[in-house]
Amino acid sequence: MSALFKKGKMGKLKLKNRIVMPPMCMYASCNSGLLKKFHHTHYCARALGGVGLIIVEATAIEPKGRISIHDLGLWQDAQIKKHKIMNKRCHEFGAKMAIQLAHAGRKSGVPTSTPLAPSAIAFSEESPYKMPKAATLKDIQAIKKLFLKAALRAKKANYDAIELHAAHGYLLCEFLSALSNKRKDKYGGSLENRCALIVEIAQSIKEKVKLPLIVRISAHEWMNTGWNLEDSIYLCQELEKVGVDAIHVSAGGNQNIPECMPVLEPLYQCDYAKEIKKNIEIPVIAVGLITTAAQGENLLNEQFCDYVAYGRELLRSPNFVFDAANKADKRELIHKSYMRAYI
Repeated sequence: MSALFKKGKMGKLKLKNRIVMPPMCMYASCNSGLLKKFHHTHYCARALGGVGLIIVEATAIEPKGRISIHDLGLWQDAQIKKHKIMNKRCHEFGAKMAIQLAHAGRKSGVPTSTPLAPSAIAFSEESPYKMPKAATLKDIQAIKKLFLKAALRAKKANYDAIELHAAHGYLLCEFLSALSNKRKDKYGGSLENRCALIVEIAQSIKEKVKLPLIVRISAHEWMNTGWNLEDSIYLCQELEKVGVDAIHVSAGGNQNIPECMPVLEPLYQCDYAKEIKKNIEIPVIAVGLITTAAQGENLLNEQFCDYVAYGRELLRSPNFVFDAANKADKRELIHKSYMRAYI
Protein backbone atom coordinates (compact mmCIF):
# COMPACT_ATOMS: atom_id res chain seq x y z
CA MET A 1 0.00 0.00 0.00
CA SER A 2 1.15 3.54 -0.76
CA ALA A 3 2.34 5.27 2.40
CA LEU A 4 1.61 8.70 0.90
CA PHE A 5 -2.08 7.88 0.59
CA LYS A 6 -2.67 6.46 4.05
CA LYS A 7 -5.05 8.54 6.15
CA GLY A 8 -3.54 10.31 9.14
CA LYS A 9 -4.23 12.44 12.19
CA MET A 10 -2.69 15.47 13.86
CA GLY A 11 -4.38 15.67 17.21
CA LYS A 12 -8.09 15.54 16.38
CA LEU A 13 -7.50 16.65 12.79
CA LYS A 14 -8.15 13.85 10.30
CA LEU A 15 -6.25 14.00 7.01
CA LYS A 16 -6.98 12.07 3.83
CA ASN A 17 -3.31 11.59 2.91
CA ARG A 18 0.23 12.33 4.07
CA ILE A 19 0.90 15.12 1.56
CA VAL A 20 1.34 18.63 2.96
CA MET A 21 1.68 21.94 1.18
CA PRO A 22 4.04 23.90 3.45
CA PRO A 23 3.72 27.66 3.92
CA MET A 24 5.48 29.55 1.13
CA CYS A 25 5.38 33.34 1.04
CA MET A 26 3.74 34.54 -2.17
CA TYR A 27 4.25 38.28 -1.55
CA ALA A 28 0.97 38.90 -3.38
CA SER A 29 -0.96 41.01 -0.87
CA CYS A 30 -0.67 44.74 -0.25
CA ASN A 31 -0.36 47.03 2.75
CA SER A 32 -3.82 45.92 3.93
CA GLY A 33 -2.61 42.34 4.49
CA LEU A 34 -5.80 41.07 2.85
CA LEU A 35 -6.16 37.93 0.76
CA LYS A 36 -6.38 38.70 -2.96
CA LYS A 37 -7.92 36.82 -5.88
CA PHE A 38 -4.47 35.34 -6.41
CA HIS A 39 -4.53 33.63 -3.02
CA HIS A 40 -8.00 32.17 -3.53
CA THR A 41 -6.93 30.72 -6.88
CA HIS A 42 -3.51 29.60 -5.65
CA TYR A 43 -4.72 27.68 -2.61
CA CYS A 44 -7.96 26.37 -4.11
CA ALA A 45 -5.99 24.93 -7.04
CA ARG A 46 -3.92 22.81 -4.64
CA ALA A 47 -7.06 21.79 -2.75
CA LEU A 48 -8.64 20.67 -6.03
CA GLY A 49 -5.36 18.93 -6.81
CA GLY A 50 -5.76 16.62 -3.83
CA VAL A 51 -3.38 17.97 -1.16
CA GLY A 52 -4.34 16.62 2.28
CA LEU A 53 -3.16 19.59 4.39
CA ILE A 54 -2.54 23.08 3.05
CA ILE A 55 -0.66 25.45 5.36
CA VAL A 56 -1.26 29.04 4.27
CA GLU A 57 1.83 31.20 4.02
CA ALA A 58 3.34 33.26 6.85
CA THR A 59 0.58 35.57 8.07
CA ALA A 60 1.58 38.47 10.28
CA ILE A 61 0.15 39.05 13.73
CA GLU A 62 0.83 42.80 13.50
CA PRO A 63 1.77 45.18 10.67
CA LYS A 64 5.37 45.73 11.78
CA GLY A 65 5.78 41.95 12.09
CA ARG A 66 5.60 41.42 8.32
CA ILE A 67 8.51 40.17 6.27
CA SER A 68 7.41 42.63 3.58
CA ILE A 69 4.49 44.95 2.91
CA HIS A 70 3.12 42.28 0.56
CA ASP A 71 2.54 39.73 3.33
CA LEU A 72 -0.82 38.46 4.48
CA GLY A 73 -2.07 39.58 7.88
CA LEU A 74 -4.50 38.46 10.53
CA TRP A 75 -4.01 41.31 12.97
CA GLN A 76 -7.56 42.65 12.78
CA ASP A 77 -11.08 41.27 12.51
CA ALA A 78 -11.63 42.87 9.10
CA GLN A 79 -9.18 40.34 7.63
CA ILE A 80 -11.21 37.29 8.74
CA LYS A 81 -13.93 37.32 6.08
CA LYS A 82 -11.78 36.56 3.04
CA HIS A 83 -9.97 33.75 4.85
CA LYS A 84 -13.34 32.23 5.71
CA ILE A 85 -14.47 32.39 2.09
CA MET A 86 -11.25 30.78 0.86
CA ASN A 87 -11.42 28.01 3.46
CA LYS A 88 -14.98 27.16 2.47
CA ARG A 89 -13.89 26.70 -1.14
CA CYS A 90 -10.85 24.62 -0.25
CA HIS A 91 -12.88 22.45 2.14
CA GLU A 92 -15.25 21.62 -0.71
CA PHE A 93 -12.38 19.75 -2.37
CA GLY A 94 -11.51 17.80 0.78
CA ALA A 95 -8.40 19.70 1.87
CA LYS A 96 -7.79 20.62 5.48
CA MET A 97 -6.54 24.15 6.02
CA ALA A 98 -3.96 25.48 8.45
CA ILE A 99 -2.46 28.94 8.68
CA GLN A 100 1.06 29.88 9.71
CA LEU A 101 1.06 32.75 12.20
CA ALA A 102 4.28 34.72 12.14
CA HIS A 103 6.24 37.70 13.34
CA ALA A 104 9.29 38.63 11.28
CA GLY A 105 11.26 40.10 14.18
CA ARG A 106 14.61 41.53 13.11
CA LYS A 107 14.02 40.29 9.54
CA SER A 108 11.06 42.60 9.02
CA GLY A 109 11.26 44.52 5.76
CA VAL A 110 8.52 47.04 6.57
CA PRO A 111 10.17 50.40 5.75
CA THR A 112 8.14 52.51 8.19
CA SER A 113 8.80 50.44 11.32
CA THR A 114 11.67 49.65 13.66
CA PRO A 115 12.02 45.85 13.91
CA LEU A 116 11.60 44.08 17.23
CA ALA A 117 14.00 41.35 18.37
CA PRO A 118 15.14 39.63 21.56
CA SER A 119 18.34 41.68 21.41
CA ALA A 120 19.58 44.67 19.43
CA ILE A 121 21.50 42.59 16.89
CA ALA A 122 20.82 43.18 13.20
CA PHE A 123 20.34 40.23 10.87
CA SER A 124 22.40 42.00 8.21
CA GLU A 125 23.88 45.39 7.45
CA GLU A 126 22.32 45.20 4.00
CA SER A 127 18.94 46.66 3.01
CA PRO A 128 16.10 46.08 3.88
CA TYR A 129 17.36 44.98 7.30
CA LYS A 130 17.64 47.50 10.13
CA MET A 131 19.00 47.52 13.65
CA PRO A 132 16.17 46.12 15.76
CA LYS A 133 14.90 47.30 19.10
CA ALA A 134 15.45 44.84 21.96
CA ALA A 135 12.02 43.79 23.20
CA THR A 136 11.07 44.79 26.74
CA LEU A 137 9.13 42.41 28.98
CA LYS A 138 6.07 44.54 28.19
CA ASP A 139 6.72 44.05 24.47
CA ILE A 140 6.97 40.29 24.99
CA GLN A 141 3.65 40.16 26.82
CA ALA A 142 2.10 42.13 23.95
CA ILE A 143 3.53 39.69 21.40
CA LYS A 144 2.05 36.75 23.30
CA LYS A 145 -1.38 38.42 23.21
CA LEU A 146 -1.04 39.21 19.50
CA PHE A 147 -0.34 35.56 18.66
CA LEU A 148 -3.33 34.47 20.71
CA LYS A 149 -5.67 37.02 19.14
CA ALA A 150 -4.54 36.04 15.64
CA ALA A 151 -5.12 32.38 16.50
CA LEU A 152 -8.65 33.18 17.68
CA ARG A 153 -9.27 34.97 14.38
CA ALA A 154 -7.99 31.93 12.53
CA LYS A 155 -10.56 29.81 14.34
CA LYS A 156 -13.31 32.26 13.38
CA ALA A 157 -12.12 31.97 9.76
CA ASN A 158 -12.70 28.20 9.97
CA TYR A 159 -9.10 27.08 9.78
CA ASP A 160 -8.65 23.47 10.83
CA ALA A 161 -5.26 24.01 12.47
CA ILE A 162 -2.69 26.66 13.31
CA GLU A 163 1.05 26.64 12.73
CA LEU A 164 3.42 28.82 14.74
CA HIS A 165 6.42 30.05 12.77
CA ALA A 166 9.45 29.48 14.98
CA ALA A 167 11.87 28.85 12.09
CA HIS A 168 14.03 30.65 9.53
CA GLY A 169 15.33 33.42 11.76
CA TYR A 170 12.05 35.18 12.43
CA LEU A 171 11.09 36.47 15.87
CA LEU A 172 10.34 33.23 17.75
CA CYS A 173 13.37 31.58 16.17
CA GLU A 174 15.52 34.53 17.23
CA PHE A 175 14.59 33.95 20.85
CA LEU A 176 15.73 30.32 20.63
CA SER A 177 19.31 30.95 19.52
CA ALA A 178 22.01 32.16 21.89
CA LEU A 179 23.57 33.93 18.88
CA SER A 180 20.59 36.24 18.43
CA ASN A 181 19.31 36.23 22.03
CA LYS A 182 21.67 37.89 24.51
CA ARG A 183 18.99 38.67 27.10
CA LYS A 184 19.70 38.51 30.84
CA ASP A 185 16.10 38.05 31.97
CA LYS A 186 13.76 35.04 32.06
CA TYR A 187 13.67 34.85 28.25
CA GLY A 188 17.43 34.62 27.77
CA GLY A 189 20.51 32.76 28.92
CA SER A 190 19.72 29.10 29.51
CA LEU A 191 18.17 26.83 26.90
CA GLU A 192 15.02 26.59 29.01
CA ASN A 193 14.71 30.39 29.15
CA ARG A 194 15.30 30.83 25.43
CA CYS A 195 12.56 28.29 24.69
CA ALA A 196 10.11 29.84 27.15
CA LEU A 197 8.38 32.29 24.81
CA ILE A 198 7.39 29.79 22.13
CA VAL A 199 6.33 27.25 24.78
CA GLU A 200 4.18 29.86 26.54
CA ILE A 201 2.54 30.96 23.27
CA ALA A 202 1.87 27.35 22.28
CA GLN A 203 0.35 26.55 25.67
CA SER A 204 -1.88 29.63 25.52
CA ILE A 205 -3.20 28.73 22.07
CA LYS A 206 -3.84 25.13 23.03
CA GLU A 207 -5.74 26.18 26.15
CA LYS A 208 -7.78 29.04 24.69
CA VAL A 209 -8.22 28.32 20.98
CA LYS A 210 -8.48 24.54 21.10
CA LEU A 211 -7.38 23.84 17.55
CA PRO A 212 -4.67 21.39 16.49
CA LEU A 213 -1.34 23.20 16.72
CA ILE A 214 1.77 22.68 14.59
CA VAL A 215 5.10 24.37 15.33
CA ARG A 216 7.63 24.89 12.58
CA ILE A 217 11.24 25.00 13.72
CA SER A 218 14.70 25.35 12.26
CA ALA A 219 16.37 22.24 13.62
CA HIS A 220 19.88 23.68 13.15
CA GLU A 221 21.20 27.13 12.30
CA TRP A 222 24.29 25.73 10.59
CA MET A 223 26.85 27.35 12.87
CA ASN A 224 29.55 25.76 15.02
CA THR A 225 27.88 27.40 18.00
CA GLY A 226 24.27 28.40 18.41
CA TRP A 227 21.02 26.49 17.92
CA ASN A 228 21.47 22.83 17.02
CA LEU A 229 19.65 19.51 16.74
CA GLU A 230 20.08 18.61 20.41
CA ASP A 231 18.45 21.92 21.37
CA SER A 232 15.64 21.24 18.91
CA ILE A 233 14.91 17.86 20.46
CA TYR A 234 14.62 19.51 23.88
CA LEU A 235 12.26 22.16 22.49
CA CYS A 236 10.08 19.60 20.72
CA GLN A 237 9.76 17.56 23.91
CA GLU A 238 8.68 20.67 25.81
CA LEU A 239 6.16 21.57 23.11
CA GLU A 240 4.76 18.05 23.22
CA LYS A 241 4.24 18.43 26.99
CA VAL A 242 1.98 21.48 26.50
CA GLY A 243 -0.15 19.76 23.86
CA VAL A 244 1.39 20.70 20.51
CA ASP A 245 0.08 18.27 17.91
CA ALA A 246 2.88 18.17 15.30
CA ILE A 247 6.38 19.47 14.58
CA HIS A 248 7.32 20.78 11.14
CA VAL A 249 11.08 20.44 10.69
CA SER A 250 13.04 22.89 8.56
CA ALA A 251 16.47 24.47 9.14
CA GLY A 252 18.57 27.60 8.80
CA GLY A 253 17.60 31.21 8.27
CA ASN A 254 18.85 32.81 11.48
CA GLN A 255 22.32 33.77 10.25
CA ASN A 256 23.34 35.73 7.18
CA ILE A 257 26.59 33.85 6.52
CA PRO A 258 26.33 32.12 3.13
CA GLU A 259 29.56 30.13 3.54
CA CYS A 260 28.03 28.30 6.51
CA MET A 261 25.07 26.99 4.52
CA PRO A 262 25.04 23.32 3.52
CA VAL A 263 24.69 22.16 -0.06
CA LEU A 264 21.02 22.50 -0.95
CA GLU A 265 20.24 19.11 -2.43
CA PRO A 266 17.19 16.83 -2.35
CA LEU A 267 16.24 15.70 1.18
CA TYR A 268 18.96 17.85 2.75
CA GLN A 269 16.90 18.54 5.89
CA CYS A 270 15.20 15.18 6.33
CA ASP A 271 17.78 13.66 8.69
CA TYR A 272 16.82 16.35 11.21
CA ALA A 273 13.20 15.23 11.01
CA LYS A 274 14.20 11.60 11.54
CA GLU A 275 16.17 12.36 14.69
CA ILE A 276 13.39 14.49 16.13
CA LYS A 277 10.82 11.81 15.35
CA LYS A 278 12.86 9.30 17.40
CA ASN A 279 12.48 11.52 20.46
CA ILE A 280 8.80 12.53 20.45
CA GLU A 281 5.45 10.79 20.06
CA ILE A 282 3.60 13.46 18.07
CA PRO A 283 3.73 13.55 14.24
CA VAL A 284 6.64 15.07 12.37
CA ILE A 285 6.48 16.82 8.98
CA ALA A 286 9.62 16.65 6.84
CA VAL A 287 10.49 19.28 4.24
CA GLY A 288 13.46 20.22 2.08
CA LEU A 289 13.66 19.84 -1.69
CA ILE A 290 11.43 16.76 -1.73
CA THR A 291 10.22 16.53 -5.32
CA THR A 292 9.03 13.01 -6.15
CA ALA A 293 6.41 10.59 -4.91
CA ALA A 294 9.12 7.93 -4.55
CA GLN A 295 11.11 10.17 -2.19
CA GLY A 296 8.02 10.75 -0.08
CA GLU A 297 7.18 7.06 0.07
CA ASN A 298 10.71 6.25 1.20
CA LEU A 299 10.72 8.96 3.89
CA LEU A 300 7.49 7.57 5.34
CA ASN A 301 8.46 3.92 5.07
CA GLU A 302 11.89 4.52 6.60
CA GLN A 303 10.39 6.43 9.56
CA PHE A 304 11.93 9.81 8.75
CA CYS A 305 8.56 11.47 9.26
CA ASP A 306 4.79 11.06 9.41
CA TYR A 307 3.94 13.63 6.72
CA VAL A 308 5.80 14.91 3.68
CA ALA A 309 5.80 18.58 2.69
CA TYR A 310 6.21 19.32 -1.01
CA GLY A 311 6.99 23.02 -1.40
CA ARG A 312 8.54 23.97 -4.71
CA GLU A 313 7.06 20.89 -6.35
CA LEU A 314 3.53 22.05 -5.55
CA LEU A 315 4.37 25.48 -6.94
CA ARG A 316 5.41 23.82 -10.18
CA SER A 317 2.71 21.16 -10.25
CA PRO A 318 -0.67 21.90 -8.62
CA ASN A 319 -1.81 18.38 -9.61
CA PHE A 320 1.25 16.62 -8.22
CA VAL A 321 -1.01 14.51 -5.99
CA PHE A 322 -2.86 13.12 -9.03
CA ASP A 323 0.46 12.16 -10.63
CA ALA A 324 1.52 10.42 -7.41
CA ALA A 325 -1.84 8.63 -7.18
CA ASN A 326 -1.48 7.38 -10.75
CA LYS A 327 2.00 5.99 -10.04
CA ALA A 328 0.70 4.32 -6.86
CA ASP A 329 -2.18 2.68 -8.75
CA LYS A 330 -4.64 4.78 -6.75
CA ARG A 331 -6.42 6.19 -9.78
CA GLU A 332 -9.70 6.46 -7.89
CA LEU A 333 -8.14 9.43 -6.07
CA ILE A 334 -7.74 11.42 -9.28
CA HIS A 335 -10.53 13.95 -9.81
CA LYS A 336 -12.78 12.66 -12.57
CA SER A 337 -12.34 15.81 -14.64
CA TYR A 338 -8.59 15.09 -14.89
CA MET A 339 -8.75 11.34 -15.40
CA ARG A 340 -8.30 11.47 -19.19
CA ALA A 341 -4.80 12.91 -18.64
CA TYR A 342 -3.80 9.54 -17.19
CA ILE A 343 -5.25 7.20 -19.82
